[in-house]
Amino acid sequence: MEINSYPQFDETLYTATLDNGLKVNFLPRTDFHKTYGILTTDYGSVDNEFVPLGETEIRRFPDGIAHFLEHKLFEKEDHDAFELFGKYGADANAFTSFTRTSYLFQTTQNVAKCVTTLLDFVQTPYFSEKTVEKEKGIIGQEIKMYDDDSNWRLYFGIIENMYPKNSLSIDIAGTVDSINKITAKDLYDCYKTFYQPSNMDLFLVGNFEVEAMLELIKENQAVKEFPSPEPIKRAEEFFDLEGRDIIPYRMTELEVQRPKTIIGIKGLDKVPAGRAGLRYKLAVELLLYLLYSETSDKYLELYDEGILDDSFGYDFSLERGFHFATISGDTNKPQELSNAVIEIAEHALEFLDDKEAAFELAKRELIGRNIQAMNSLESIANRYEAELFENATLFDVGALLEQLTLADIKAVAKQFLRSEAISVYQILPKEDEDK
Repeated sequence: MEINSYPQFDETLYTATLDNGLKVNFLPRTDFHKTYGILTTDYGSVDNEFVPLGETEIRRFPDGIAHFLEHKLFEKEDHDAFELFGKYGADANAFTSFTRTSYLFQTTQNVAKCVTTLLDFVQTPYFSEKTVEKEKGIIGQEIKMYDDDSNWRLYFGIIENMYPKNSLSIDIAGTVDSINKITAKDLYDCYKTFYQPSNMDLFLVGNFEVEAMLELIKENQAVKEFPSPEPIKRAEEFFDLEGRDIIPYRMTELEVQRPKTIIGIKGLDKVPAGRAGLRYKLAVELLLYLLYSETSDKYLELYDEGILDDSFGYDFSLERGFHFATISGDTNKPQELSNAVIEIAEHALEFLDDKEAAFELAKRELIGRNIQAMNSLESIANRYEAELFENATLFDVGALLEQLTLADIKAVAKQFLRSEAISVYQILPKEDEDK
Protein backbone atom coordinates (compact mmCIF):
# COMPACT_ATOMS: atom_id res chain seq x y z
CA MET A 1 0.00 0.00 0.00
CA GLU A 2 1.26 3.45 -0.95
CA ILE A 3 1.21 6.07 1.79
CA ASN A 4 1.01 9.80 1.06
CA SER A 5 1.41 12.02 4.10
CA TYR A 6 0.29 15.64 4.38
CA PRO A 7 1.80 16.67 7.74
CA GLN A 8 0.72 20.29 7.38
CA PHE A 9 -2.90 19.07 7.48
CA ASP A 10 -2.29 16.05 9.73
CA GLU A 11 -3.71 13.79 6.99
CA THR A 12 -2.55 10.50 5.47
CA LEU A 13 -3.87 8.99 2.26
CA TYR A 14 -3.47 5.25 1.71
CA THR A 15 -3.67 3.94 -1.85
CA ALA A 16 -3.61 0.42 -3.26
CA THR A 17 -4.31 -1.20 -6.61
CA LEU A 18 -5.93 -4.63 -6.29
CA ASP A 19 -5.07 -7.66 -8.40
CA ASN A 20 -8.10 -7.03 -10.64
CA GLY A 21 -7.00 -3.41 -11.29
CA LEU A 22 -9.44 -1.63 -8.96
CA LYS A 23 -7.76 1.37 -7.34
CA VAL A 24 -8.74 2.10 -3.74
CA ASN A 25 -8.00 5.23 -1.72
CA PHE A 26 -8.47 5.49 2.04
CA LEU A 27 -8.44 8.69 4.07
CA PRO A 28 -9.19 7.71 7.68
CA ARG A 29 -10.74 10.31 9.96
CA THR A 30 -11.45 8.52 13.20
CA ASP A 31 -12.60 11.75 14.88
CA PHE A 32 -15.56 11.87 12.47
CA HIS A 33 -18.81 9.95 12.99
CA LYS A 34 -19.60 9.85 9.26
CA THR A 35 -18.02 7.84 6.46
CA TYR A 36 -18.39 8.72 2.80
CA GLY A 37 -17.58 6.42 -0.10
CA ILE A 38 -17.64 6.99 -3.86
CA LEU A 39 -17.02 4.42 -6.61
CA THR A 40 -16.28 5.96 -10.01
CA THR A 41 -15.84 4.68 -13.54
CA ASP A 42 -14.07 6.66 -16.26
CA TYR A 43 -17.20 6.67 -18.44
CA GLY A 44 -19.65 9.47 -19.13
CA SER A 45 -22.16 10.84 -21.57
CA VAL A 46 -19.58 11.67 -24.28
CA ASP A 47 -18.45 8.03 -24.44
CA ASN A 48 -21.12 6.75 -26.79
CA GLU A 49 -18.90 5.66 -29.66
CA PHE A 50 -16.34 2.95 -28.90
CA VAL A 51 -15.22 -0.65 -29.51
CA PRO A 52 -17.24 -2.88 -27.14
CA LEU A 53 -15.25 -5.39 -25.10
CA GLY A 54 -14.58 -8.51 -27.16
CA GLU A 55 -15.36 -6.83 -30.49
CA THR A 56 -13.14 -5.20 -33.11
CA GLU A 57 -15.25 -2.45 -34.71
CA ILE A 58 -16.41 0.90 -33.31
CA ARG A 59 -20.12 1.06 -32.58
CA ARG A 60 -22.28 4.06 -31.76
CA PHE A 61 -24.67 3.73 -28.84
CA PRO A 62 -27.77 5.87 -28.15
CA ASP A 63 -27.22 9.24 -26.51
CA GLY A 64 -27.87 9.15 -22.77
CA ILE A 65 -26.92 5.50 -22.30
CA ALA A 66 -24.30 6.16 -19.59
CA HIS A 67 -26.91 7.97 -17.48
CA PHE A 68 -29.49 5.27 -18.24
CA LEU A 69 -27.02 2.61 -17.08
CA GLU A 70 -26.43 4.53 -13.86
CA HIS A 71 -30.16 4.39 -13.11
CA LYS A 72 -30.51 0.72 -13.94
CA LEU A 73 -27.63 -0.54 -11.80
CA PHE A 74 -29.59 0.15 -8.61
CA GLU A 75 -32.41 -2.19 -9.63
CA LYS A 76 -31.79 -5.94 -9.26
CA GLU A 77 -33.97 -8.94 -10.03
CA ASP A 78 -35.23 -9.29 -6.44
CA HIS A 79 -34.31 -6.05 -4.68
CA ASP A 80 -33.31 -2.42 -5.01
CA ALA A 81 -29.89 -1.22 -3.81
CA PHE A 82 -31.45 1.92 -2.31
CA GLU A 83 -33.47 -0.31 0.04
CA LEU A 84 -30.33 -2.09 1.24
CA PHE A 85 -28.58 1.17 2.03
CA GLY A 86 -31.68 2.35 3.85
CA LYS A 87 -31.71 -0.86 5.89
CA TYR A 88 -28.15 -0.09 7.02
CA GLY A 89 -29.03 3.51 7.91
CA ALA A 90 -27.16 5.02 4.94
CA ASP A 91 -28.00 7.46 2.17
CA ALA A 92 -27.02 6.53 -1.38
CA ASN A 93 -26.97 8.34 -4.68
CA ALA A 94 -25.25 8.47 -8.07
CA PHE A 95 -24.47 10.94 -10.83
CA THR A 96 -23.30 10.96 -14.43
CA SER A 97 -21.20 13.74 -15.94
CA PHE A 98 -19.69 14.18 -19.38
CA THR A 99 -16.77 11.86 -18.58
CA ARG A 100 -17.52 9.91 -15.40
CA THR A 101 -20.21 7.98 -13.53
CA SER A 102 -20.08 7.78 -9.74
CA TYR A 103 -21.99 5.84 -7.09
CA LEU A 104 -21.85 6.98 -3.49
CA PHE A 105 -23.07 6.51 0.05
CA GLN A 106 -22.72 8.27 3.38
CA THR A 107 -23.38 6.71 6.76
CA THR A 108 -22.66 6.88 10.48
CA GLN A 109 -23.12 3.12 11.00
CA ASN A 110 -22.62 -0.27 9.32
CA VAL A 111 -19.68 1.05 7.29
CA ALA A 112 -18.40 -2.39 6.23
CA LYS A 113 -21.86 -3.48 5.04
CA CYS A 114 -22.27 -0.23 3.10
CA VAL A 115 -18.90 -0.68 1.37
CA THR A 116 -19.71 -4.25 0.30
CA THR A 117 -23.19 -3.16 -0.81
CA LEU A 118 -21.68 -0.40 -2.93
CA LEU A 119 -19.25 -2.80 -4.59
CA ASP A 120 -21.82 -5.56 -5.01
CA PHE A 121 -24.61 -3.58 -6.61
CA VAL A 122 -22.29 -1.77 -9.02
CA GLN A 123 -20.43 -4.97 -9.93
CA THR A 124 -23.53 -7.18 -10.32
CA PRO A 125 -25.55 -5.85 -13.25
CA TYR A 126 -29.09 -7.01 -13.94
CA PHE A 127 -30.94 -5.74 -16.99
CA SER A 128 -34.04 -7.17 -18.68
CA GLU A 129 -36.05 -5.81 -21.58
CA LYS A 130 -39.06 -5.41 -19.28
CA THR A 131 -37.24 -3.31 -16.69
CA VAL A 132 -35.45 -1.32 -19.40
CA GLU A 133 -38.79 -0.39 -20.98
CA LYS A 134 -40.11 0.69 -17.59
CA GLU A 135 -37.05 2.90 -17.00
CA LYS A 136 -37.54 4.68 -20.33
CA GLY A 137 -40.71 6.26 -19.02
CA ILE A 138 -39.04 7.38 -15.79
CA ILE A 139 -36.01 8.93 -17.49
CA GLY A 140 -38.22 10.40 -20.21
CA GLN A 141 -40.04 12.37 -17.50
CA GLU A 142 -36.69 13.50 -16.08
CA ILE A 143 -35.62 14.75 -19.51
CA LYS A 144 -38.87 16.70 -19.91
CA MET A 145 -38.39 18.20 -16.46
CA TYR A 146 -34.96 19.51 -17.45
CA ASP A 147 -36.41 20.80 -20.73
CA ASP A 148 -38.61 23.05 -18.60
CA ASP A 149 -35.66 24.31 -16.52
CA SER A 150 -34.54 27.61 -18.04
CA ASN A 151 -31.14 27.55 -16.31
CA TRP A 152 -30.44 24.04 -17.64
CA ARG A 153 -31.53 25.18 -21.11
CA LEU A 154 -29.23 28.19 -20.81
CA TYR A 155 -26.25 26.01 -19.86
CA PHE A 156 -26.70 23.51 -22.66
CA GLY A 157 -27.52 26.31 -25.08
CA ILE A 158 -24.02 27.75 -24.69
CA ILE A 159 -22.44 24.28 -24.87
CA GLU A 160 -24.26 23.72 -28.17
CA ASN A 161 -22.82 27.03 -29.36
CA MET A 162 -19.26 26.05 -28.42
CA TYR A 163 -19.39 22.38 -29.45
CA PRO A 164 -22.03 22.12 -32.20
CA LYS A 165 -20.46 19.04 -33.84
CA ASN A 166 -19.51 17.24 -30.63
CA SER A 167 -21.32 14.84 -28.30
CA LEU A 168 -20.78 17.41 -25.53
CA SER A 169 -23.67 19.39 -26.98
CA ILE A 170 -26.13 16.58 -26.20
CA ASP A 171 -27.85 16.53 -22.82
CA ILE A 172 -26.24 14.04 -20.42
CA ALA A 173 -29.59 12.23 -20.10
CA GLY A 174 -30.01 12.10 -23.88
CA THR A 175 -33.35 12.76 -25.56
CA VAL A 176 -36.67 10.97 -25.32
CA ASP A 177 -36.06 9.58 -28.82
CA SER A 178 -32.50 8.41 -28.08
CA ILE A 179 -33.29 6.59 -24.84
CA ASN A 180 -36.18 4.78 -26.51
CA LYS A 181 -33.56 3.03 -28.69
CA ILE A 182 -31.67 1.56 -25.70
CA THR A 183 -31.84 -2.21 -25.22
CA ALA A 184 -30.75 -4.50 -22.40
CA LYS A 185 -27.97 -5.80 -24.67
CA ASP A 186 -26.73 -2.25 -25.22
CA LEU A 187 -26.50 -1.77 -21.46
CA TYR A 188 -24.56 -5.00 -20.99
CA ASP A 189 -22.16 -4.08 -23.81
CA CYS A 190 -21.46 -0.67 -22.26
CA TYR A 191 -21.19 -2.15 -18.80
CA LYS A 192 -18.67 -4.84 -19.77
CA THR A 193 -16.53 -2.28 -21.58
CA PHE A 194 -16.38 0.52 -19.02
CA TYR A 195 -17.09 -1.13 -15.67
CA GLN A 196 -13.89 -3.15 -15.69
CA PRO A 197 -12.27 -2.82 -12.24
CA SER A 198 -9.15 -1.44 -13.94
CA ASN A 199 -11.25 1.49 -15.24
CA MET A 200 -12.63 2.31 -11.78
CA ASP A 201 -11.54 3.76 -8.45
CA LEU A 202 -12.97 3.75 -4.95
CA PHE A 203 -12.41 6.59 -2.46
CA LEU A 204 -13.36 6.15 1.20
CA VAL A 205 -13.02 8.91 3.77
CA GLY A 206 -14.21 8.87 7.37
CA ASN A 207 -14.33 6.66 10.44
CA PHE A 208 -12.81 3.24 9.64
CA GLU A 209 -9.61 1.25 10.13
CA VAL A 210 -7.50 1.10 6.98
CA GLU A 211 -6.04 -2.41 7.13
CA ALA A 212 -9.36 -4.00 8.04
CA MET A 213 -11.11 -2.11 5.24
CA LEU A 214 -8.51 -3.14 2.69
CA GLU A 215 -8.88 -6.82 3.68
CA LEU A 216 -12.68 -6.54 3.47
CA ILE A 217 -12.48 -5.15 -0.07
CA LYS A 218 -9.87 -7.70 -1.18
CA GLU A 219 -12.09 -10.54 0.05
CA ASN A 220 -15.10 -9.04 -1.70
CA GLN A 221 -13.24 -8.76 -4.99
CA ALA A 222 -11.54 -12.16 -4.79
CA VAL A 223 -14.83 -14.11 -5.08
CA LYS A 224 -15.95 -12.21 -8.19
CA GLU A 225 -15.07 -13.01 -11.77
CA PHE A 226 -14.48 -10.27 -14.32
CA PRO A 227 -13.70 -10.47 -18.05
CA SER A 228 -10.03 -10.11 -18.90
CA PRO A 229 -9.42 -6.34 -19.12
CA GLU A 230 -8.67 -4.80 -22.48
CA PRO A 231 -7.63 -1.24 -23.37
CA ILE A 232 -10.72 0.86 -24.01
CA LYS A 233 -10.85 2.16 -27.57
CA ARG A 234 -13.00 5.28 -27.79
CA ALA A 235 -13.73 7.04 -31.07
CA GLU A 236 -11.64 10.19 -31.28
CA GLU A 237 -13.79 13.27 -30.84
CA PHE A 238 -13.11 16.13 -33.22
CA PHE A 239 -12.28 19.26 -31.26
CA ASP A 240 -11.95 22.33 -33.46
CA LEU A 241 -8.94 24.16 -32.06
CA GLU A 242 -9.30 27.19 -34.31
CA GLY A 243 -12.82 28.18 -33.29
CA ARG A 244 -14.29 27.74 -36.77
CA ASP A 245 -17.22 25.65 -35.53
CA ILE A 246 -18.24 28.00 -32.74
CA ILE A 247 -21.66 29.61 -33.16
CA PRO A 248 -21.10 33.24 -32.05
CA TYR A 249 -24.67 33.97 -30.96
CA ARG A 250 -28.05 32.34 -30.53
CA MET A 251 -31.15 33.15 -28.56
CA THR A 252 -34.49 31.61 -27.76
CA GLU A 253 -37.69 32.77 -26.12
CA LEU A 254 -39.10 30.94 -23.08
CA GLU A 255 -41.55 31.55 -20.27
CA VAL A 256 -39.12 33.46 -18.03
CA GLN A 257 -39.60 36.64 -16.03
CA ARG A 258 -36.24 38.20 -16.91
CA PRO A 259 -33.74 37.73 -19.73
CA LYS A 260 -30.88 35.31 -19.11
CA THR A 261 -27.44 35.70 -20.68
CA ILE A 262 -24.53 33.30 -20.71
CA ILE A 263 -21.12 33.83 -22.31
CA GLY A 264 -18.98 30.82 -23.10
CA ILE A 265 -15.22 30.73 -23.65
CA LYS A 266 -14.16 27.51 -25.33
CA GLY A 267 -10.70 26.19 -24.60
CA LEU A 268 -8.79 26.26 -27.87
CA ASP A 269 -5.43 25.84 -26.15
CA LYS A 270 -3.84 22.55 -25.14
CA VAL A 271 -4.00 21.64 -21.47
CA PRO A 272 -0.80 20.05 -20.10
CA ALA A 273 -0.99 16.52 -18.72
CA GLY A 274 -0.96 15.43 -15.08
CA ARG A 275 -0.38 17.80 -12.18
CA ALA A 276 0.51 20.55 -14.65
CA GLY A 277 -3.08 20.28 -15.88
CA LEU A 278 -4.37 20.88 -12.36
CA ARG A 279 -2.03 23.86 -12.07
CA TYR A 280 -3.49 25.21 -15.33
CA LYS A 281 -7.02 24.73 -13.99
CA LEU A 282 -6.21 26.62 -10.80
CA ALA A 283 -4.62 29.44 -12.82
CA VAL A 284 -7.78 29.84 -14.93
CA GLU A 285 -9.94 29.83 -11.81
CA LEU A 286 -7.76 32.59 -10.32
CA LEU A 287 -7.98 34.50 -13.59
CA LEU A 288 -11.79 34.34 -13.60
CA TYR A 289 -11.85 35.39 -9.94
CA LEU A 290 -9.77 38.47 -10.69
CA LEU A 291 -11.89 39.42 -13.68
CA TYR A 292 -15.44 38.53 -12.65
CA SER A 293 -15.76 38.01 -8.90
CA GLU A 294 -17.72 40.50 -6.81
CA THR A 295 -14.42 41.89 -5.49
CA SER A 296 -13.35 43.17 -8.92
CA ASP A 297 -13.67 46.82 -9.89
CA LYS A 298 -15.68 45.98 -13.03
CA TYR A 299 -18.20 43.89 -11.07
CA LEU A 300 -18.95 46.79 -8.74
CA GLU A 301 -19.22 49.19 -11.66
CA LEU A 302 -21.66 46.95 -13.55
CA TYR A 303 -23.62 46.30 -10.38
CA ASP A 304 -24.06 50.03 -9.76
CA GLU A 305 -25.24 50.46 -13.37
CA GLY A 306 -27.90 47.77 -12.89
CA ILE A 307 -26.36 45.55 -15.58
CA LEU A 308 -25.75 42.62 -13.22
CA ASP A 309 -27.03 41.46 -9.85
CA ASP A 310 -26.52 38.63 -7.36
CA SER A 311 -27.47 36.03 -9.99
CA PHE A 312 -24.22 36.76 -11.83
CA GLY A 313 -21.54 34.08 -11.62
CA TYR A 314 -18.89 32.14 -13.48
CA ASP A 315 -17.67 28.57 -13.72
CA PHE A 316 -14.80 26.66 -15.28
CA SER A 317 -14.98 23.04 -16.44
CA LEU A 318 -11.96 20.94 -17.32
CA GLU A 319 -12.49 17.27 -18.03
CA ARG A 320 -10.99 14.58 -20.23
CA GLY A 321 -10.55 16.14 -23.69
CA PHE A 322 -12.14 19.57 -23.24
CA HIS A 323 -12.34 22.72 -21.12
CA PHE A 324 -14.48 25.86 -21.14
CA ALA A 325 -15.61 28.77 -18.98
CA THR A 326 -19.13 30.15 -18.59
CA ILE A 327 -20.14 33.56 -17.23
CA SER A 328 -23.87 34.15 -16.76
CA GLY A 329 -26.63 36.06 -15.04
CA ASP A 330 -30.23 37.25 -15.12
CA THR A 331 -30.45 40.85 -16.28
CA ASN A 332 -32.83 43.36 -17.79
CA LYS A 333 -29.90 44.50 -19.95
CA PRO A 334 -28.75 41.25 -21.61
CA GLN A 335 -26.81 42.87 -24.43
CA GLU A 336 -25.00 45.26 -22.12
CA LEU A 337 -24.03 42.37 -19.85
CA SER A 338 -22.68 40.16 -22.63
CA ASN A 339 -20.80 43.11 -24.16
CA ALA A 340 -19.24 43.97 -20.79
CA VAL A 341 -18.17 40.37 -20.09
CA ILE A 342 -16.57 40.09 -23.53
CA GLU A 343 -14.83 43.44 -23.21
CA ILE A 344 -13.30 42.37 -19.88
CA ALA A 345 -12.05 39.12 -21.43
CA GLU A 346 -10.58 40.81 -24.49
CA HIS A 347 -8.75 43.40 -22.37
CA ALA A 348 -7.77 41.04 -19.57
CA LEU A 349 -4.03 41.67 -19.87
CA GLU A 350 -4.56 45.42 -19.49
CA PHE A 351 -6.88 44.83 -16.55
CA LEU A 352 -4.31 42.61 -14.81
CA ASP A 353 -1.56 45.25 -14.98
CA ASP A 354 -0.56 46.48 -11.52
CA LYS A 355 -2.91 43.96 -9.89
CA GLU A 356 -0.23 42.27 -7.78
CA ALA A 357 -1.97 43.11 -4.50
CA ALA A 358 -5.36 41.97 -5.80
CA PHE A 359 -3.78 38.76 -7.07
CA GLU A 360 -2.23 37.96 -3.69
CA LEU A 361 -5.56 38.55 -1.97
CA ALA A 362 -7.33 36.35 -4.52
CA LYS A 363 -4.78 33.58 -4.04
CA ARG A 364 -5.24 33.74 -0.26
CA GLU A 365 -9.01 33.57 -0.76
CA LEU A 366 -8.81 30.45 -2.93
CA ILE A 367 -6.34 28.79 -0.56
CA GLY A 368 -8.71 29.56 2.31
CA ARG A 369 -11.65 28.04 0.44
CA ASN A 370 -9.58 24.95 -0.27
CA ILE A 371 -8.69 24.53 3.41
CA GLN A 372 -12.33 25.02 4.37
CA ALA A 373 -13.35 22.30 1.88
CA MET A 374 -11.13 19.86 3.77
CA ASN A 375 -13.77 19.84 6.52
CA SER A 376 -16.18 18.20 4.07
CA LEU A 377 -15.78 14.46 3.49
CA GLU A 378 -17.78 14.83 0.28
CA SER A 379 -15.50 17.55 -1.08
CA ILE A 380 -12.38 15.52 -0.36
CA ALA A 381 -13.67 12.44 -2.19
CA ASN A 382 -15.58 14.12 -5.01
CA ARG A 383 -12.68 16.33 -6.03
CA TYR A 384 -10.30 13.42 -6.43
CA GLU A 385 -9.21 13.01 -10.05
CA ALA A 386 -7.61 9.66 -10.76
CA GLU A 387 -6.00 9.76 -14.20
CA LEU A 388 -6.70 13.36 -15.17
CA PHE A 389 -4.36 14.99 -12.63
CA GLU A 390 -2.11 12.08 -11.62
CA ASN A 391 -4.21 11.16 -8.57
CA ALA A 392 -4.08 14.66 -7.10
CA THR A 393 -6.27 15.30 -4.08
CA LEU A 394 -7.65 18.35 -2.32
CA PHE A 395 -4.51 18.32 -0.16
CA ASP A 396 -2.29 18.92 -3.19
CA VAL A 397 -4.15 22.04 -4.30
CA GLY A 398 -2.80 24.51 -1.74
CA ALA A 399 0.85 23.96 -2.69
CA LEU A 400 0.03 24.42 -6.38
CA LEU A 401 -1.83 27.65 -5.64
CA GLU A 402 1.12 28.94 -3.62
CA GLN A 403 3.41 28.46 -6.62
CA LEU A 404 1.29 30.58 -8.97
CA THR A 405 2.39 34.11 -9.81
CA LEU A 406 0.63 36.99 -11.51
CA ALA A 407 2.85 36.30 -14.54
CA ASP A 408 1.37 32.78 -14.68
CA ILE A 409 -2.14 34.21 -14.67
CA LYS A 410 -1.27 36.60 -17.50
CA ALA A 411 0.22 33.75 -19.52
CA VAL A 412 -2.95 31.68 -19.07
CA ALA A 413 -5.11 34.69 -19.98
CA LYS A 414 -3.17 35.13 -23.19
CA GLN A 415 -3.65 31.53 -24.30
CA PHE A 416 -7.19 30.91 -23.02
CA LEU A 417 -9.04 34.21 -23.53
CA ARG A 418 -9.32 34.48 -27.30
CA SER A 419 -11.92 36.48 -29.20
CA GLU A 420 -12.56 33.59 -31.60
CA ALA A 421 -13.32 31.32 -28.62
CA ILE A 422 -16.21 33.43 -27.28
CA SER A 423 -19.93 32.74 -27.78
CA VAL A 424 -23.16 34.17 -26.38
CA TYR A 425 -26.51 32.48 -25.74
CA GLN A 426 -29.56 34.30 -24.42
CA ILE A 427 -33.01 33.34 -23.20
CA LEU A 428 -35.52 36.16 -23.54
CA PRO A 429 -39.06 36.34 -22.14
CA LYS A 430 -41.62 35.08 -24.60
CA GLU A 431 -43.68 37.92 -25.95
CA ASP A 432 -47.38 37.95 -25.11
CA GLU A 433 -49.12 37.08 -28.38
CA ASP A 434 -52.33 38.73 -27.19
CA LYS A 435 -50.71 42.17 -27.17
